[in-house]
Amino acid sequence: MIDLLIVLAFMVYSIAAGFRNRAKASTGLEEYFLAGRSLKGWRAGFSMAATQYAADTPLLVTGLIAVGGIFMLWRLWIYGLAFLMMGMILGRVWRRSGVLTDAEFAEFRYSGKAALTLRGLKAIYYGTVINCTVMAMVLVAATRISETFLFWDQWLPGPVYSVLYNIVVKIGISLASGATGLEPFVATTNNIISIVAILAFTALYSTTGGLRSVIATDIVQFTIAMFATLIYAIIAVSKAGGLDTMLSRLSEIYGTARAAEMLSFSPPSYEALTPFLVLIGLQWFFQMNSDGTGYLAQRTMACRTDRDAQVAAFIFTWAQILLRSLFWLPIGIALLVIYPYDPGTVMDQSFIAGREILFATGIKDLLPVGIRGLMLTGLLAALASTIDTHLSWGGSYWTNDIYLRLVNQHWLKREPSSKELVLVARLSTILILFIALVIMANLSSIQQAWHISLLFGAGMGSVLVLRWLWERINVYSELAAMAASLVIAPILLFTVDEDGVSLRIMDEWLKLLLMSSLSTLVVLIVTWLAPATEEATLDRFFEKVKPPGFWRRTATRLGADPGSPVAELKRGIWLVLSVSMTIFLLLVGIGRLLLPGPEIFTLVSWGYVLSGLASIKLWWHWFSNDQSEADTNNAQVSQEIPA
Repeated sequence: MIDLLIVLAFMVYSIAAGFRNRAKASTGLEEYFLAGRSLKGWRAGFSMAATQYAADTPLLVTGLIAVGGIFMLWRLWIYGLAFLMMGMILGRVWRRSGVLTDAEFAEFRYSGKAALTLRGLKAIYYGTVINCTVMAMVLVAATRISETFLFWDQWLPGPVYSVLYNIVVKIGISLASGATGLEPFVATTNNIISIVAILAFTALYSTTGGLRSVIATDIVQFTIAMFATLIYAIIAVSKAGGLDTMLSRLSEIYGTARAAEMLSFSPPSYEALTPFLVLIGLQWFFQMNSDGTGYLAQRTMACRTDRDAQVAAFIFTWAQILLRSLFWLPIGIALLVIYPYDPGTVMDQSFIAGREILFATGIKDLLPVGIRGLMLTGLLAALASTIDTHLSWGGSYWTNDIYLRLVNQHWLKREPSSKELVLVARLSTILILFIALVIMANLSSIQQAWHISLLFGAGMGSVLVLRWLWERINVYSELAAMAASLVIAPILLFTVDEDGVSLRIMDEWLKLLLMSSLSTLVVLIVTWLAPATEEATLDRFFEKVKPPGFWRRTATRLGADPGSPVAELKRGIWLVLSVSMTIFLLLVGIGRLLLPGPEIFTLVSWGYVLSGLASIKLWWHWFSNDQSEADTNNAQVSQEIPA
């Protein structure tokens, strides 16, 4: 009962936040989707971190550690480079652009009729294909969690449940993980009821209060989730016998060699080094959100100043990569000890799904009443945070780019009212949810969905960043990248054998290398062969955004310092590299001190920590100056972009 009351308290708070912000959200699209561009940096940063916490991510982490050990988590940690690049290099320009969605950015950055075509295609591709695939991945995690805790077959009246059960049997759909021992259609019926209830709750407050209600719930969600996860980590390690005993038992269960691999922050063998380096070297850049496109850009554009946009990414990266990981690592290792598996087990999709669900199983089995309620609230809030973000993000495409720009302004030649647009924004979530549910029903594990989304996104990564940094990029460059992604990714998915997870790393690094190389080659060829963007469009873009990078011709034409954009890019790169060095050194050092492997030397681990602390000097002065400079530019930018 106490656990239930904690969950209900969060639900009441969230719904109240939605209705509290309803009036402001209903005044227009900018208020609804960008909170009137009034967010403080720390609020935007915590909101990003809350969305990235996600209900699926701790389950994904648990599965990754079981399959390949701690070093596999570099697949997630390497995104810190992309997060910092978005904040230190592109955060200001996203905010200065003044657009509502990144699809709208197409008509701001490019010229010609093809720009409108690109805007419509991106709204559908990102707002539906990519957005719904990510939501489906989150909903798979929701079924893993709800199946463990929500037993509707025991709670609902028999006649009511029988009707729902018979419908599920007749349709033949299966959403059961198989980890709870329930009959598959019973588990599926329970999961469907849980998902509908969670989605209804999330849609209620997010569609009512817009981004303001999303931010309000995100901050509470992140606070609860981190506090509860810390307690979960302490209890899980305690149940495994304490840190020292836990590591000894890990060696006893899996063998010293395998335990060393599980605890290593580096690849377990020389043969795995090349695939590993290729994956982490490419993955952070060649991905669908490489420049922040999506909900990260949405939070950035909602910030009140340039400084706030940078602070948001800074806080987000530290919370996402360092703080969160140090809580999850002990949990992942403790679960390997508490719920051991046969080292000879074939690591297929069924095995991965079974290991992923153990994060939720541990909450049920290990945590006491009250703490379990906090952790459940944290997971429910994480799920709600991710879903409400993707609903808001997807709805912004359908409303601003498809309904307003294409249907009304371009085809019908009319201007819809603000109330009409907000109504469309709220209704568009139904379509997005339906498509996400269809995709979810065809996924066997969270890792599977993640791999698919990575491959499709890899084709877009380079052009998304280059369009900010290089004046020669044109509308056909982005169209070519999208076409390459849609054509090449399915070929790679259906022609490369993936029978064994032991070969998945090799298969996946090769796919990612081919996808990124081929798509970038296509982009460069098209960029040079296609007509350049009109000078008037480039001039307008440069004057308003002041982008970093290679804009010498445009800057010279406008009488600006042609070396200034390159200098700003160099400073941004320095900040990205130096800040990420600090974060990664501290992560490895503290992580090795918490979970030392059989051949780990404590002195070396302390060396990482001290080096990380010392490296702060490399960026603190630059970052402080950067912030001061941002403040001086703020008054000028605020005249162009309402704050």
